Amino acid sequence: MSQELSLHQRRRLPSANELDGIPWLRLLNSNERDRAVASLVVGDALRGDYVCRVGRPVTYWFGVVEGLLKMSADNAEGLTMTFTGVPPGGWFGEGTAMKREPYRYNIQALRKSLVAGLPIDTFHWLLDHSIGFNRFVMNQLNERLAQFIAAREIDRMANPDVRVARSLAALFNPVLYPAVGEILRITQQELAYIVGLSRQRVNEALSALEEHRAISVEYGGVRVLDLQALRTGMFTQDPAASGVGGRRIKRSADPAAMRSDVVDTSGASIQIA
Repeated sequence: MSQELSLHQRRRLPSANELDGIPWLRLLNSNERDRAVASLVVGDALRGDYVCRVGRPVTYWFGVVEGLLKMSADNAEGLTMTFTGVPPGGWFGEGTAMKREPYRYNIQALRKSLVAGLPIDTFHWLLDHSIGFNRFVMNQLNERLAQFIAAREIDRMANPDVRVARSLAALFNPVLYPAVGEILRITQQELAYIVGLSRQRVNEALSALEEHRAISVEYGGVRVLDLQALRTGMFTQDPAASGVGGRRIKRSADPAAMRSDVVDTSGASIQIA
């Protein structure tokens, strides 16, 4: 597994296309944008690389251009608690950056990912000078608060289908993760890491959500069909009874075989980095 220093050594200047994947740049005026672009760097985080680690000082404000990260921490018993995933377009750690305090969580790449970093001093300069940047950060903090309140609720849910649904809804948040769009490119194993369930149980939940017509599992990832259903549906045994979809769809082929090309545990068929 690569160490954080190796990721730091792999940093480089972003290309024009990579800059287009940074949503807050378009909110800056020309002077603010020039200063930000001159400071921005990107780096290729390999699977298992730590972007941030508990106790390390904050040096950058980070975002995901391509790939998938997870935010987690270890509890007193030594068990890992995953808070959320971070798909493309997501920027994170603004609270830590604002307070310039050590990280209280780990950020780790679940697959090869392109990560962007804005130096902490430039981050604070933009806070001091840019109204557009302040609005973006304020919206981030507001959405993040709602996300973690929802995550607390998810942890207390006994229905695995609902847990997967709520976790998917969080990953489709258009404010926090504007680059995701309607299709989230993720493997079954990656989703299992984020949700905190076994791969097999996530597989069953995806099938149930698809039968409720809340999602469509496709080659390339998961397409959201009804985001509100993912956020609020209870997904009973009978889809019609849950109020979020029609009748149960009878499959003509083996469900595991149908999903094997879409949510493969190796990730070979749907990697996006």
